[in-house]
Amino acid sequence: MIVIGLDIGSVAAKGVMLDNYAQHQIVIPTGWSPRDAGEQLIYKLLNASGYGRSDIDSIVVTGYGRIAMEQANKAITEIKCHARGIAELFPGVRTIIDIGGQDSKVISINGKGKVVDFAMNDKCAAGTGRFLQVMATAMGIDISEMGSSEDGSQLVNVNSMCTVFAESEIIGLLARGVPKGGIIAGLHQSVGKRVAAMARRVGVKDEIAFTGGVAINAGVRRALAEELGCSVIVPDACQFTGALGAALLAWAS
Repeated sequence: MIVIGLDIGSVAAKGVMLDNYAQHQIVIPTGWSPRDAGEQLIYKLLNASGYGRSDIDSIVVTGYGRIAMEQANKAITEIKCHARGIAELFPGVRTIIDIGGQDSKVISINGKGKVVDFAMNDKCAAGTGRFLQVMATAMGIDISEMGSSEDGSQLVNVNSMCTVFAESEIIGLLARGVPKGGIIAGLHQSVGKRVAAMARRVGVKDEIAFTGGVAINAGVRRALAEELGCSVIVPDACQFTGALGAALLAWAS
């Protein structure tokens, strides 16, 4: 059996192909067209694996752009796909924190990988990848540099989590000569506090997994662990958890 799971996010589109022998993973920018991004992922996965389109038994799509992929066999919510992906990778995990480009989610699952409860921050960019992207631009650095650029010894409290107001606050701090490393550490701490508060509302149980593109950022990982008072597990391919879950659900369908 050969299946494909697609997770088309607002910033990045991820694809996972599973067959009886191997797993292939591809990530590309989503760009302006989620449908085109999905088609490009399928093309690249087929290219990497050597299969043809007719060899694919099922395609399941999730993420922000899932409604655009009419050729998929099924569209499933990100909540279910992340739960299934983490249950496969870390059976002991009961709490998932996922931070992507436009939203952050906390998902509580049971021992069978079924969703028990969840909370989602989808009304505001605060605490998301988009928030960090805007702050990075304000400081004149690439977002990929933020995790390694923080300086916890000079941590500066960032009072606003509204993207517009926080950007103005950052510009003001820079104008006063406040070190960027301290500002970045403060931004990470603000994101950690916001997401940790959401996690506590859902209920933090047993092991915690941190997924999504923002999980690559070591500073946010640190801040989350500090705010929650425990360690967090980050999958090696943290961006692909949703796509993996989609592929596994395609396999089971």
